[in-house]
Amino acid sequence: MTITLNHTIVPCFNNVESAKFYCRLFGFEYAGEFSHFVVVRVNDTLSLDFDNREKFDSNHYAFKVSEQEFDEIFERIQIENIKYGSGPGEADNMSINHNFGGRGVYFRDPNGHLLEMLTADYVL
Repeated sequence: MTITLNHTIVPCFNNVESAKFYCRLFGFEYAGEFSHFVVVRVNDTLSLDFDNREKFDSNHYAFKVSEQEFDEIFERIQIENIKYGSGPGEADNMSINHNFGGRGVYFRDPNGHLLEMLTADYVL
């Protein structure tokens, strides 16, 4: 059996608003409440479980997308006037990168988490 990541917790200030932000931007499926979490389905094997917290550290979540998905999501980022950038230390320089023959962009969600969208895997 191939091991897959099933879900991960995304700490946030408002789990409903945060879940809807990810759905609106990425096109994820809003699955609803489960216990004290609000669940968003990323794909058939992965969900993000948004959990209300008063304090938390900022996390980094990276999503590999197709070229077409990049265009669609990037357009929504621009429509929502979200600052973006070409690297993790430059998440607001209003540029994208072209690392490893693809495209990538970094931006922050309303909770301060650093989100990354990339079309090509890192070549190590």
